[in-house]
Amino acid sequence: MAIDSPSVPPSSVRGGAAPPSSAPSAGPSPARLTGRARLVLLVLCAAQFIVALDFSILNVALPVLGRNLGMEQADLQWAVTAFALPSGGFLLFFGRVADLYGRRRLFLTGLALFTVASLLTTLAWDPASFLVGRAAQGLGAAAVVPTGMSLLTTTFPEGPRRERALGISGTLLSLGFTIGMVLGGAMTDTLGWRSTMGLLTAAGALVLAAAPALLAESRHPRRPRLDVPGAVTVTGGLLGVIYALSTAAERGFGGADVLFALVGGVLLLAVFTVVESRAAEPLVSLPMLRRSTVAWGNLAGLTTFAMMSSVVFLLTLYLQEVLKLSSLTTGLVFGVQGVLSAGAGVIAPRVIGRFGVRPTLIGSLLAQAAFTAALLGLGKSATGGAWLAVAAVSLASVAHLWVIISYGVIATSGLPDHEQGLATGLVTSSQQVGVTVGIPLLGALASAHMASLRDGGAGFAESTLGGIRLGLGVDAAVVAVIAAAVALGLRTRKRGRLRIRRRPGPTRGAC
Repeated sequence: MAIDSPSVPPSSVRGGAAPPSSAPSAGPSPARLTGRARLVLLVLCAAQFIVALDFSILNVALPVLGRNLGMEQADLQWAVTAFALPSGGFLLFFGRVADLYGRRRLFLTGLALFTVASLLTTLAWDPASFLVGRAAQGLGAAAVVPTGMSLLTTTFPEGPRRERALGISGTLLSLGFTIGMVLGGAMTDTLGWRSTMGLLTAAGALVLAAAPALLAESRHPRRPRLDVPGAVTVTGGLLGVIYALSTAAERGFGGADVLFALVGGVLLLAVFTVVESRAAEPLVSLPMLRRSTVAWGNLAGLTTFAMMSSVVFLLTLYLQEVLKLSSLTTGLVFGVQGVLSAGAGVIAPRVIGRFGVRPTLIGSLLAQAAFTAALLGLGKSATGGAWLAVAAVSLASVAHLWVIISYGVIATSGLPDHEQGLATGLVTSSQQVGVTVGIPLLGALASAHMASLRDGGAGFAESTLGGIRLGLGVDAAVVAVIAAAVALGLRTRKRGRLRIRRRPGPTRGAC
C-alpha cells in the first residue's frame, strides 16, 4: 500500500504501489493544514492533553490528599485504580459505539462527564465522593480518548497531514504526563491538592465550549447491531486484568482478589476471542487483528508505554529515595524530558518521511532500549547521578515519542473510515494497558530484589539502587526483544508496502 498524498483514497492503492505523479499538485503543501483544520486539531489534542494530565498531576499530591480526606496510606492506590479501571476497561467498547452511533456525540458526552466528574473530585468531602469522582473521570476518559483519536484519523487522511496531526497529538500526550508531574508538585505546595482537579475542570469546560462548533459528526455508513456478548466479555476481561495488575502494584500477586481478577480477566478475554469468531457483526474484527500492521504496531505501542512508564517510576524512586531530591526538583528533571519530547514531536513527521515509518519504529524502539540501559550507570553520587538521569531519560523519551507516532501511523493505516474507531480504540487500549501493566510488574520485580538485598545486610540506599538497576535492566531487555520481534513481524508483508512521501517524486521509506 502506498500513500502519496491525502487526496489518494486508501482503497485505491491498497496492495500495490501508488500511481506515478507527473506534475505537482495544486493548492497547499500536502502537509499544510488549513485554519479550520488547525482549530479541529487543537480541540482534539487539548482533550487528549487533559486526559494525559490527569494521569500524572495527582501523583505527587496523594500524600496530602490522603491526610486531608482521611484516607489510609494503603488506600491511596485507589485514587489511581479508580480511574484506571474504567478508563482502560471501556476503551474498546466506546470506540465501537462511537463508530456505530456517532463519534462527535460520544466525544462531547465523554468530555462533559469528565468535566463534571473533575468538579466532583475538586469538591470531594470524603474518600467515597472522591473515588466516585475519579471513577467517573475514568469513564469519561474512556469515551474521549478513542473517539478523539478516531475523529483525528477520519478528519486527516493517510499521508503527511495525518502524520503531522499524530505528531502533534503524540507530543501533547507525552507533555501531558510530564507537565502533570511538575504542575502537581507546584500547585499542591502553593494552592493545595484541590487546585489540581480544579485545573482539569476549567480546562475541560473550555474545550467543551469550543468543540461543538468545530467537530463534524461521523459514524458507520449503516447501523449494524452492537455485539453485546463481545462488549461484555472484553470489558469484563480488561477490567479484571487491569484491577489485578493495579492492585498488585501495592499488595503483590498473592492476594485472593488479585488472583481471582487476573484469572477471571484472562478467561473472559479468551471467551471474547471465541465470541468474536462466531459473531455476525463482531465488536472486534479478528481479520483486522490478524493484519501485521495492526498486530505488530499495537504490540510496539503497548511495550513502549509499559516500559517507559516504568522508567519514569523507577527513576522517581531513585531521585527521591537514593539522591533525596524534593518532589519539585524531581518534577523539574522530567520537565527537561518534556521539552526535548516536544521538539521531537515537531520533527517526527520529517523523520518518518525521510527514513520510512517501519525503520523509524524499529530504530526508535532500539534507541529507547539503549538509553534505558544507560541508566544502569546510576550511582549514589547526587551530581553524576542527576546528570545521567536527565540526559538518558530525556533521550529515551525522544525515542519513545517517535515510537508513539510511528506505531500510531502503522496501526491505523489502510483501514476504512468505519473501522477507524475500533483501530484507534486498539491503539489507545495499548497505551492504557501498557501504562497500567508496566509499573506493577517491574515495580514488583524491583521491590522483591530490594527486599532480598536488605535481608542480605545491604543498606537502604544500596538495596534501593540495586532493585532499581534490576528493573531498568529488564526494561531495556524487553524493549530490545520486542523491537526485534516487531521488525521480523512487519517484514512478513512482502507486498503492499507502506510508503510515505511528502511530494510527487521518489517515495522514501518502506514498511
